[in-house]
Amino acid sequence: MNAPARQGWTDIRAEVLRRLHSRAWKPGDAIPTEAELATEFGCARATVNRALRALAEEGWLDRRRKAGTRVAVRPVRKASFSIPVLREDIEGRGQSYGYSLLRRETARAPGAVCGRMGLARGVRLIHVTSVHLADGAPQVFEDRWINPVAVPEVSKAPLDRVSANEWLLEHAPYTHGDIGFSAELAVGKTAEVLNVTPGAAVFVIERTTWNGERSVTAVRQVFAPGYRLHTVL
Repeated sequence: MNAPARQGWTDIRAEVLRRLHSRAWKPGDAIPTEAELATEFGCARATVNRALRALAEEGWLDRRRKAGTRVAVRPVRKASFSIPVLREDIEGRGQSYGYSLLRRETARAPGAVCGRMGLARGVRLIHVTSVHLADGAPQVFEDRWINPVAVPEVSKAPLDRVSANEWLLEHAPYTHGDIGFSAELAVGKTAEVLNVTPGAAVFVIERTTWNGERSVTAVRQVFAPGYRLHTVL
């Protein structure tokens, strides 16, 4: 049964998704071509392309050049991860938020950081370390590098009063980024700042954000044992 003609790409996306959920199009099936769908829905082929592209990005469809579009055999939904403002996250749990700037300097970034940010080795960046607290107890140790070319305003940012985490989210737009999660053992400075026994298990997030082709910041956040983050599917 053909769906009613529709013009908007979001309507086409919704109808295709309905067919996937109802198993009218089963995993592995080839779906009609963009031209055929454009005729069915009474719209431009570009409109269909946008709808199918969105579903492919969400993991529902498998699109290959010259091979057409098929229903993904094992649909993989992507989790959306919003960069949290740690102050809001802690206060949202009914706790009192605290922040302390440990160090701020202009320094040559380590090779690993330059690699993550796509910068030449030895480039000088703003280096900021800080700790976020909940009810007076350290919760997150943050080690951050900021590209002053991408964010020249950072030179005047009051990072002794406002965390770089919060300041950047308000003042430095970003288009995309990458993020990594790991479990590690707290040692050295990390154990000292978080006030945990050396060797305690901690959760680590490493994130790099970009504005177009220019990297903005690379940050390593180490969370004290028991800290809980939430995201959605």
